[in-house]
Amino acid sequence: MGEQTKYLLDESRIPKRWYNIQADLPKPMAPVLHPGTMQPVGPDDLAPLFPMALIMQEVTTEREIDIPEPVREIYRLWRPAPLFRAHRLEKALGTPAKIFYKYEGVSPAGSHKPNTAVAQAFYNREAGIKRLTTETGAGQWGSSLSFAGALFGIDVTVFQVRVSYDQKPYRRALMESYGARCLPSPSTETEYGRSVLAKRPDHPGSLGIAISEAVEIAAKNDDTKYALGSVLNHVLLHQTIVGLESMEQMKMADAWPDVIVGCTGGGSNFAGIAFPFIGEGLRGGAKPRIVAVEPAACPSLTRGKFAYDFGDTGHMTPLTKMHTLGSTFTPPGFHAGGLRYHGMAPLVSHLKDLELIEATAYHQRECFAAGIAFARAEGILPAPEANHAVKGAIEEALRCKREGRSETILFNLCGHGHFDMAAYMAYTAGTLTDQSYSEEELAMALAGLPSVPEPA
Repeated sequence: MGEQTKYLLDESRIPKRWYNIQADLPKPMAPVLHPGTMQPVGPDDLAPLFPMALIMQEVTTEREIDIPEPVREIYRLWRPAPLFRAHRLEKALGTPAKIFYKYEGVSPAGSHKPNTAVAQAFYNREAGIKRLTTETGAGQWGSSLSFAGALFGIDVTVFQVRVSYDQKPYRRALMESYGARCLPSPSTETEYGRSVLAKRPDHPGSLGIAISEAVEIAAKNDDTKYALGSVLNHVLLHQTIVGLESMEQMKMADAWPDVIVGCTGGGSNFAGIAFPFIGEGLRGGAKPRIVAVEPAACPSLTRGKFAYDFGDTGHMTPLTKMHTLGSTFTPPGFHAGGLRYHGMAPLVSHLKDLELIEATAYHQRECFAAGIAFARAEGILPAPEANHAVKGAIEEALRCKREGRSETILFNLCGHGHFDMAAYMAYTAGTLTDQSYSEEELAMALAGLPSVPEPA
């Protein structure tokens, strides 16, 4: 066998339906609450932000949701995405484990994010929406929604977390090339942004703040809706195309994963690769170990509290039960900007609470070291976010080596790092440092969680 094996599906095998794990949950999720009434929200409460089609996907318990043909047609630009067997990495590690990775960096925007961006833009266009607002950290999501907006004739405004806006100018250039407007957050264009800057003019920003700014604009304008790149149920639903394709490709390889690894920030790429396999297990099939890998500088699953919290810093969103570090928590400015979110997707958090997944956290220097090792073995330079999945997969492979176990490991390489070279330059120069959050700030943020009455 050669040094690398690629498993490809033809275009006719692009899934025709997304998978909804809510249909197979042994226990339903906690309801989303209105912060004023503390009662479950209804479709009308969400209508100012999302088109009704997406609202219904947010709450449905149907197992399969049809993918509209116009969305599948655009998916054909890059899907089905390839799955690789990493023979060279296995050899470099000296492990008996078999390592497979699904490569989502082949999309036009360079990550998994267009899987939901295209779908969201389609449903908004169908509802007659002319403008979308959103937030982005590293820029993967902002780039993807900008790409989708260009395809469907929708204007896109992106609030990019200030520290990433400064660190990653080429992501901003890509968004603008697609026709979007990109602003550093906190900005002077919203009431909330101005209030943050009034207290701290040099604020580095956070995804929570950027969400507040994007939501504020959408809520004030009838022709504008809000789009989110992670966290929400319908976003995770759209990403399951990753895992569904992977299932078919693993069958082609005559293999099945014992362990599945995904990096986690808001939860979308992790859910995309893992949910279809978890669902298979919940319906009586094989049950691989599922490992979520997060940054040690923003560890919502491993250090956060499973509680109701706001999804944004300005408290304009409903309350969702999730693993959270507190909505006022501002993570340090490490380079994996897509993982700098204070909360974890409620669905992912629910699975963690049910002990259906595991979680671990690593610092950025060891993740960059894993990314470099992967690039030198496999030739693909991962995004800083994806480096966390690479690190997790390598650790599992080394465990197999110590234990003499020939397990099969699957991870999602969710994007390439071609726009992140400044971070790699800092790493190779020895100037990239591991960053820690303030324990005092974390304690204060968790102490400020909203008080929610226990259900009767």
